[in-house]
Amino acid sequence: MQHKITEQLINPKSIVIIGGSNNIHKPGGKILQNILEGSFKGKLYVVNPKEEQVQGVPSFKSVNDLPNADLAILAIPARSCPEAITVLSEKKKTKAFIIISAGFSEENDEGKALEKEIVRIVNRAEGSLIGPNCIGVMTPFYQGVFTTPIPRLSAAGCDFVSGSGATAVFIMESGIPKGLTFSNVFSVGNSAMIGVEDILEYMDDTYDPEKSSRVKLLYIESIKDPDKLLKHASSLIRKGCRIAAIKSGGSEAGSRAASSHTGALASSDLAVEALFRKAGIVRCFGREELTTVASIFMHKEFKGKGIAIITHAGGPAVMLTDALSMGGLAIPKIEGPLANELLANLLPGSSVANPIDFLATGTAEQLGLIIDYCDQKFNNIDAMMVIFGSTGLSRVFDVYELLHEKMKVTKKPIFPILPSISTAKKEVEEFLAKGHVNFPDEVLLGNGLTKVYNTPKPADDTISLDGVDIPEIRRIIERVDSGYIGESDIQALLDAASIPRVKGGIAKNEKTLLKMAEQTGYPLVMKVVGPLHKSDVGGVTLNVKSKTHLLAEFARMKKIPGYKGVLLQPMLSGLELFVGASYEPKFGHVVLCGLGGIFVEVIKDVSSGLAPLTYNEVISMIRSLKSYKIIQGARGQKGINKEKFAEIIIRLSTLLRFAVEIKELDLNPLIGMGDDIFVVDARIRVEK
Repeated sequence: MQHKITEQLINPKSIVIIGGSNNIHKPGGKILQNILEGSFKGKLYVVNPKEEQVQGVPSFKSVNDLPNADLAILAIPARSCPEAITVLSEKKKTKAFIIISAGFSEENDEGKALEKEIVRIVNRAEGSLIGPNCIGVMTPFYQGVFTTPIPRLSAAGCDFVSGSGATAVFIMESGIPKGLTFSNVFSVGNSAMIGVEDILEYMDDTYDPEKSSRVKLLYIESIKDPDKLLKHASSLIRKGCRIAAIKSGGSEAGSRAASSHTGALASSDLAVEALFRKAGIVRCFGREELTTVASIFMHKEFKGKGIAIITHAGGPAVMLTDALSMGGLAIPKIEGPLANELLANLLPGSSVANPIDFLATGTAEQLGLIIDYCDQKFNNIDAMMVIFGSTGLSRVFDVYELLHEKMKVTKKPIFPILPSISTAKKEVEEFLAKGHVNFPDEVLLGNGLTKVYNTPKPADDTISLDGVDIPEIRRIIERVDSGYIGESDIQALLDAASIPRVKGGIAKNEKTLLKMAEQTGYPLVMKVVGPLHKSDVGGVTLNVKSKTHLLAEFARMKKIPGYKGVLLQPMLSGLELFVGASYEPKFGHVVLCGLGGIFVEVIKDVSSGLAPLTYNEVISMIRSLKSYKIIQGARGQKGINKEKFAEIIIRLSTLLRFAVEIKELDLNPLIGMGDDIFVVDARIRVEK
């Protein structure tokens, strides 16, 4: 497969720095210094018209004088770049370009035109272009960046792709002290030719389970191709990779003008949330969270949910217990003969109930014993977290050496929390030098692990057609006009997708009204047909219990501006639910679900997914709601059938897949009564 990323970009045999300098405080000088001090084994050249040699490297007056070079890194003014790249690509066989320089599309139209011209030249040469306006690229073969720090680079480290150079530096600054190592680092800058999605595609297509990094970190400022991101992220995760990402720019200042709950709630950020959930990407919101999740990924995969907290300090264990419990993980009680057996080998005053507290005076030998019991004998434990700092009274080299040895042999993962990064600085450094990662903060680890635990696996791409009549859906969509569609068309669409609704009819005169009321039976609900916001114009009356009440309300509703009739339905009581959908450009339909009424209007407790949805995706959406316990049934209140709720959401997502003209849709409320769920009110806006 032809990629935008060439071998010359990843592993060049020769590199030229255009604008290389002896001044290491300039980008061209610092890049050269980083490459010279790094792992590059090939030929290195500089173009600098004023120097014969730059930092000991041969320097040429112009690009025309150069020998052939695989990769060119440009640190020259934007306007000089097109000409240099033309010569390099046409005469010097150069197939890879990194433009550090700014002054392109991020500045003005003139810069945008320069950028387009450069992409055209590089495409003609079937080359690769990273940038412009970026810090550069690092691979295990060369360190082509003008920034520091340069992390430890190894095939076992993380692959990291960032839309922002400065943020990439700050993320590495956060990860390096934890012991996090990196494999490839790409800063894509303006992404004129190659963006985050393209690099992910390359990593997916060239993935080798023996050699490629299994951990991918992304910092994304804008998702240009959601489908490509979804396809390659989920493919990599299915191959055994783990991906965490920050998507910045999530909050929308000021809400958009929208005529439905879904329209007001939906945002590009909910679309991102839905995309990440579908792909199986762990979504993070800050640097520390991202590097903590990356550090978790560097350990054996955590399977199950039972965690043993092994500590010599009470406070951190309590805070960690809280963080894990709030995220749905378990700190199971350890008791019985085996627990008593372990306790007998610890100092008086120790506790093995979980957290396992072996006191500030606990020894390395006792820690080893606890780990062995948790790994081999306690079946309700799936992972261990070891909190061990230093009081400053004695060195803890022996404890960290024991931890190192145990982490190599245990079947269950061990997460080391070594908080004494100044008191036990040398011990921590020695531990990290053996290839480990440290979690200095137990709450960040607890929150990170719950985030990993609660991120679903990638969804499969099957579309459930069960009960959905696609030809009928298309017939209805083709006959309706743009705008909010009428009540009878809404009912027909719901019926075509087998979405259960409260049966009712529209009456336009007293005779029909009375006949329908008799057939339906009291109490009734009356809703005006015509006006969009029925409640705002007094067009909804609940609990109509008599003929007199019915006729009085009918007479009143006929006077409402826009009146076209009255919808009559039986009065139902139960748990109010909400399902909605909004079409987001590039992403497709974002489907929202939650409890109805105040939960959606005030608390905005909704979960999002990207249509079409699978059963596992929808169950994950429902479980992630803050109000999930109410759906299950709480405090003597009966819950609802979540499988039935999931089925409605799946069918709705399939309906949307075949009716892309639907731009906004509200089913609010649905009423859940035990095993039955019915749509009571719906609003659908079509745009053709």
